Amino acid sequence: MSSKPQIYHEKQVKELCALHALNNLFQTRNTFSKSELDTICSRLSPNVWINPHRSMLGLGNYDINVIMAALQKKGCEAIWFDKRKDPGCLDLSNICGFILNVPSDYKLGFVMLPLRRRHWITIRQIQGNFYNLDSKLDTPQLIGRSSDLIAYLKEQLECKEKELFVVVSQEVEEKQLWINQFILQDNGGHNVAIHKETPLESPDSSPTCDYNTRDAECLRLNEVNCVNSETF
Repeated sequence: MSSKPQIYHEKQVKELCALHALNNLFQTRNTFSKSELDTICSRLSPNVWINPHRSMLGLGNYDINVIMAALQKKGCEAIWFDKRKDPGCLDLSNICGFILNVPSDYKLGFVMLPLRRRHWITIRQIQGNFYNLDSKLDTPQLIGRSSDLIAYLKEQLECKEKELFVVVSQEVEEKQLWINQFILQDNGGHNVAIHKETPLESPDSSPTCDYNTRDAECLRLNEVNCVNSETF
Protein backbone atom coordinates (compact mmCIF):
# COMPACT_ATOMS: atom_id res chain seq x y z
CA MET A 1 0.00 0.00 0.00
CA SER A 2 1.50 3.32 -1.09
CA SER A 3 2.07 6.00 1.52
CA LYS A 4 0.16 9.26 1.46
CA PRO A 5 2.13 11.90 -0.48
CA GLN A 6 3.63 14.84 1.38
CA ILE A 7 1.98 17.93 -0.11
CA TYR A 8 2.90 21.52 0.66
CA HIS A 9 -0.30 23.58 0.76
CA GLU A 10 -0.32 27.28 1.66
CA LYS A 11 -3.57 28.68 3.05
CA GLN A 12 -5.11 32.01 2.11
CA VAL A 13 -3.82 35.14 3.86
CA LYS A 14 -5.17 38.61 2.94
CA GLU A 15 -5.17 38.87 -0.88
CA LEU A 16 -1.98 36.87 -1.40
CA CYS A 17 -3.45 34.08 -3.52
CA ALA A 18 -0.87 34.69 -6.28
CA LEU A 19 1.93 34.20 -3.76
CA HIS A 20 0.28 31.05 -2.42
CA ALA A 21 -0.25 29.73 -5.95
CA LEU A 22 3.44 30.18 -6.79
CA ASN A 23 4.69 28.55 -3.60
CA ASN A 24 2.19 25.71 -3.97
CA LEU A 25 3.35 25.23 -7.55
CA PHE A 26 6.99 24.87 -6.51
CA GLN A 27 6.04 23.00 -3.32
CA THR A 28 8.27 25.19 -1.15
CA ARG A 29 7.23 27.81 1.36
CA ASN A 30 9.93 30.35 0.62
CA THR A 31 10.11 30.10 -3.16
CA PHE A 32 8.69 33.63 -3.21
CA SER A 33 7.80 36.20 -0.57
CA LYS A 34 5.42 39.14 -0.56
CA SER A 35 8.36 41.55 -0.66
CA GLU A 36 9.70 39.83 -3.80
CA LEU A 37 6.36 40.15 -5.57
CA ASP A 38 6.11 43.80 -4.50
CA THR A 39 9.57 44.37 -5.96
CA ILE A 40 8.42 42.85 -9.25
CA CYS A 41 5.42 45.21 -9.23
CA SER A 42 7.73 48.20 -8.80
CA ARG A 43 9.98 46.97 -11.60
CA LEU A 44 7.03 46.48 -13.95
CA SER A 45 5.63 49.95 -13.23
CA PRO A 46 8.28 52.20 -11.68
CA ASN A 47 7.65 55.76 -10.49
CA VAL A 48 3.87 55.51 -10.16
CA TRP A 49 1.66 56.52 -7.23
CA ILE A 50 -0.73 53.61 -7.64
CA ASN A 51 0.80 50.41 -8.97
CA PRO A 52 -1.58 48.74 -11.46
CA HIS A 53 -0.23 45.25 -10.75
CA ARG A 54 -1.32 44.94 -7.10
CA SER A 55 -3.85 46.15 -4.56
CA MET A 56 -3.60 49.85 -3.78
CA LEU A 57 -3.85 48.88 -0.10
CA GLY A 58 -0.74 46.71 -0.32
CA LEU A 59 -2.62 43.53 0.58
CA GLY A 60 -1.68 41.61 -2.55
CA ASN A 61 -4.14 41.00 -5.39
CA TYR A 62 -1.26 40.61 -7.89
CA ASP A 63 -2.07 40.31 -11.58
CA ILE A 64 -0.82 37.83 -14.18
CA ASN A 65 2.11 40.08 -15.16
CA VAL A 66 3.59 39.61 -11.69
CA ILE A 67 3.08 35.85 -11.80
CA MET A 68 4.69 35.60 -15.23
CA ALA A 69 7.69 37.69 -14.17
CA ALA A 70 8.10 35.57 -11.03
CA LEU A 71 8.00 32.34 -13.04
CA GLN A 72 10.60 33.67 -15.45
CA LYS A 73 12.99 34.10 -12.52
CA LYS A 74 12.73 30.33 -12.05
CA GLY A 75 13.21 29.49 -15.72
CA CYS A 76 9.51 28.98 -16.44
CA GLU A 77 6.82 30.55 -18.58
CA ALA A 78 3.05 30.88 -18.10
CA ILE A 79 1.17 30.34 -21.36
CA TRP A 80 -2.44 31.46 -21.71
CA PHE A 81 -4.58 28.53 -22.87
CA ASP A 82 -7.15 29.29 -25.56
CA LYS A 83 -10.46 27.93 -24.24
CA ARG A 84 -11.60 27.23 -27.79
CA LYS A 85 -9.12 24.35 -27.81
CA ASP A 86 -9.73 20.94 -26.28
CA PRO A 87 -7.56 20.47 -23.14
CA GLY A 88 -6.87 17.02 -24.55
CA CYS A 89 -4.34 18.65 -26.86
CA LEU A 90 -2.04 19.30 -23.87
CA ASP A 91 1.10 17.18 -23.63
CA LEU A 92 1.10 16.61 -19.88
CA SER A 93 4.54 15.01 -19.93
CA ASN A 94 6.09 18.41 -20.68
CA ILE A 95 3.96 20.57 -18.39
CA CYS A 96 5.03 21.66 -14.90
CA GLY A 97 1.58 22.61 -13.67
CA PHE A 98 -1.38 24.91 -14.19
CA ILE A 99 -2.55 28.20 -12.73
CA LEU A 100 -6.29 28.79 -12.92
CA ASN A 101 -7.78 32.28 -12.59
CA VAL A 102 -11.34 32.34 -11.25
CA PRO A 103 -13.79 35.02 -10.07
CA SER A 104 -14.03 35.39 -6.31
CA ASP A 105 -16.37 37.21 -3.94
CA TYR A 106 -14.84 39.77 -1.60
CA LYS A 107 -15.48 39.68 2.14
CA LEU A 108 -14.74 42.16 4.89
CA GLY A 109 -14.82 39.98 7.96
CA PHE A 110 -18.10 38.09 7.65
CA VAL A 111 -19.69 40.73 5.42
CA MET A 112 -19.93 40.00 1.68
CA LEU A 113 -19.13 43.14 -0.31
CA PRO A 114 -20.50 43.84 -3.82
CA LEU A 115 -17.01 43.58 -5.33
CA ARG A 116 -15.62 41.02 -7.74
CA ARG A 117 -12.02 39.92 -7.36
CA ARG A 118 -9.84 37.41 -9.17
CA HIS A 119 -8.39 34.35 -7.45
CA TRP A 120 -5.33 32.30 -8.46
CA ILE A 121 -5.28 28.51 -8.04
CA THR A 122 -2.46 26.03 -8.66
CA ILE A 123 -3.06 22.58 -10.13
CA ARG A 124 -0.14 20.18 -10.38
CA GLN A 125 0.90 16.57 -10.26
CA ILE A 126 2.32 14.99 -7.12
CA GLN A 127 3.34 11.33 -7.10
CA GLY A 128 1.24 10.36 -10.08
CA ASN A 129 -1.96 12.21 -9.19
CA PHE A 130 -3.10 15.74 -9.94
CA TYR A 131 -4.26 18.00 -7.11
CA ASN A 132 -6.13 21.26 -6.79
CA LEU A 133 -3.98 23.31 -4.38
CA ASP A 134 -6.42 26.20 -3.99
CA SER A 135 -5.28 28.25 -0.98
CA LYS A 136 -8.93 28.67 0.07
CA LEU A 137 -9.34 24.92 0.56
CA ASP A 138 -8.72 23.36 3.95
CA THR A 139 -6.76 20.53 2.32
CA PRO A 140 -5.55 19.76 -1.22
CA GLN A 141 -8.30 18.38 -3.45
CA LEU A 142 -7.47 15.18 -5.31
CA ILE A 143 -8.37 15.42 -9.00
CA GLY A 144 -6.95 12.08 -10.11
CA ARG A 145 -4.96 10.78 -13.04
CA SER A 146 -4.41 12.35 -16.46
CA SER A 147 -7.86 11.51 -17.83
CA ASP A 148 -9.46 12.98 -14.69
CA LEU A 149 -7.43 16.16 -15.08
CA ILE A 150 -8.49 16.62 -18.70
CA ALA A 151 -12.15 16.19 -17.73
CA TYR A 152 -11.68 18.60 -14.81
CA LEU A 153 -10.09 21.28 -17.01
CA LYS A 154 -12.86 20.94 -19.58
CA GLU A 155 -15.45 21.48 -16.87
CA GLN A 156 -13.64 24.50 -15.43
CA LEU A 157 -13.18 26.17 -18.81
CA GLU A 158 -16.88 25.98 -19.58
CA CYS A 159 -17.14 29.08 -17.39
CA LYS A 160 -16.42 32.18 -19.47
CA GLU A 161 -14.95 34.00 -16.47
CA LYS A 162 -12.23 31.43 -15.82
CA GLU A 163 -8.82 31.49 -17.50
CA LEU A 164 -6.13 28.81 -17.58
CA PHE A 165 -2.37 29.31 -17.75
CA VAL A 166 -0.03 26.43 -18.56
CA VAL A 167 3.30 26.52 -16.71
CA VAL A 168 6.25 25.06 -18.59
CA SER A 169 10.02 25.40 -18.72
CA GLN A 170 11.37 28.06 -21.05
CA GLU A 171 12.84 25.37 -23.30
CA VAL A 172 9.46 23.67 -23.64
CA GLU A 173 7.82 27.02 -24.40
CA GLU A 174 10.38 27.86 -27.08
CA LYS A 175 9.94 24.49 -28.81
CA GLN A 176 6.14 24.40 -28.30
CA LEU A 177 6.42 20.97 -26.69
CA TRP A 178 3.53 21.57 -24.27
CA ILE A 179 0.89 20.90 -26.92
CA ASN A 180 0.32 17.82 -29.05
CA GLN A 181 1.20 18.27 -32.67
CA PHE A 182 -1.57 16.19 -34.24
CA ILE A 183 -5.21 17.31 -34.22
CA LEU A 184 -7.64 15.17 -36.23
CA GLN A 185 -11.40 15.25 -36.63
CA ASP A 186 -13.77 12.49 -35.59
CA ASN A 187 -16.77 11.37 -37.61
CA GLY A 188 -18.84 14.21 -36.19
CA GLY A 189 -16.38 16.84 -37.33
CA HIS A 190 -15.10 17.58 -33.82
CA ASN A 191 -11.43 18.20 -33.15
CA VAL A 192 -9.74 15.35 -31.29
CA ALA A 193 -6.21 15.54 -29.91
CA ILE A 194 -3.90 12.64 -30.73
CA HIS A 195 -0.80 12.11 -28.62
CA LYS A 196 2.24 12.26 -30.87
CA GLU A 197 3.42 8.89 -29.55
CA THR A 198 0.02 7.15 -29.69
CA PRO A 199 -0.57 5.28 -33.01
CA LEU A 200 -4.03 4.87 -34.46
CA GLU A 201 -5.37 1.31 -34.47
CA SER A 202 -6.62 1.47 -38.04
CA PRO A 203 -7.47 4.06 -40.71
CA ASP A 204 -11.19 3.48 -40.12
CA SER A 205 -11.17 3.80 -36.35
CA SER A 206 -12.27 7.02 -34.67
CA PRO A 207 -9.20 8.70 -33.16
CA THR A 208 -9.02 8.80 -29.40
CA CYS A 209 -6.41 10.11 -27.00
CA ASP A 210 -5.07 7.58 -24.49
CA TYR A 211 -4.53 9.74 -21.44
CA ASN A 212 -3.90 6.79 -19.14
CA THR A 213 -0.61 6.02 -20.88
CA ARG A 214 0.58 9.50 -19.96
CA ASP A 215 0.36 8.97 -16.22
CA ALA A 216 3.78 7.33 -16.09
CA GLU A 217 5.19 10.08 -18.32
CA CYS A 218 4.04 13.10 -16.32
CA LEU A 219 7.03 14.67 -14.64
CA ARG A 220 7.46 16.40 -11.33
CA LEU A 221 8.17 20.10 -11.50
CA ASN A 222 11.88 19.77 -10.74
CA GLU A 223 12.30 17.02 -13.34
CA VAL A 224 11.71 19.44 -16.21
CA ASN A 225 14.42 21.77 -14.94
CA CYS A 226 12.16 24.64 -13.95
CA VAL A 227 14.05 25.13 -10.72
CA ASN A 228 17.14 23.84 -9.02
CA SER A 229 16.34 20.55 -7.31
CA GLU A 230 17.90 21.88 -4.11
CA THR A 231 14.80 24.01 -3.53
CA PHE A 232 12.64 20.95 -3.00
